[in-house]
Amino acid sequence: MKAVVHGMLAAASAALPSGAALAHGISEPDRLAMIEGGYGRYVELGALHMLTGYDHLLFLLGVVFFLTRLRDVVVFVTAFTLGHSITLLGATFLGITVNPFAVDAVIALTVAYKGFDNLGGFQTHLNIRPPSLLAMVFGFGLIHGFGLSTRLQELPLGDDRVATGLRILCFNAGVELGQIAALLAMTAALALWRRRPSFPRFSALANGALVAAGLLLFLAQSHGALHTLDPDQFGFATDQHTHAHEDMRLELQRLEQRRKAAGHDNL
Repeated sequence: MKAVVHGMLAAASAALPSGAALAHGISEPDRLAMIEGGYGRYVELGALHMLTGYDHLLFLLGVVFFLTRLRDVVVFVTAFTLGHSITLLGATFLGITVNPFAVDAVIALTVAYKGFDNLGGFQTHLNIRPPSLLAMVFGFGLIHGFGLSTRLQELPLGDDRVATGLRILCFNAGVELGQIAALLAMTAALALWRRRPSFPRFSALANGALVAAGLLLFLAQSHGALHTLDPDQFGFATDQHTHAHEDMRLELQRLEQRRKAAGHDNL
């Protein structure tokens, strides 16, 4: 049975492009830029983090897919924003950490959940009313915020509490700017698509794809989580971007040691 599970998870991980299991991982050049850059760089990378975090984007797409009124879009996106801001800021300020692969696996399930909800799965397959969408979007926002926080905490935020707080706030501001940009593109594209006769036919296919993407990402992230617990049984090549989590902290420690050594040399 264990071999079957290992095979399924490994296949899911291999099916994704290199780096896909870290849907919103921060590259090494960006990490170095954050070490040397100012607060504006944190805003920029926060926006880039959201725009390249396709697990977040897929969930947002599912949320706004059938929303035709601007007021509804604002209400649900605000609930999501409040949720992920609470955990992004709170977890980072308090130093609360979780396994990054595990939290990303849960985030992937939120994508599958929203696709299932959009397909009317609760009524059709479970014969029940779906839970409150507003409450679920807020709750899932809390989970997504933990995912954002795990990435931010893997970067050097400094020892000064005021400067650290400003960097966290700047990163969060960038996340919101990136989210606004993504939502403008999504809502505009959906508004145009709804005018076409193909929308009713292909909307079910699109949401089915959300379910499939969420489940595939869940398997890939689960493989990553199991790798951290049992690397011999659930291994993957160290040259994959998915291995970056384990190398990141050591690399940052080496960078900090080099900076301190350079500072002593200049004295």
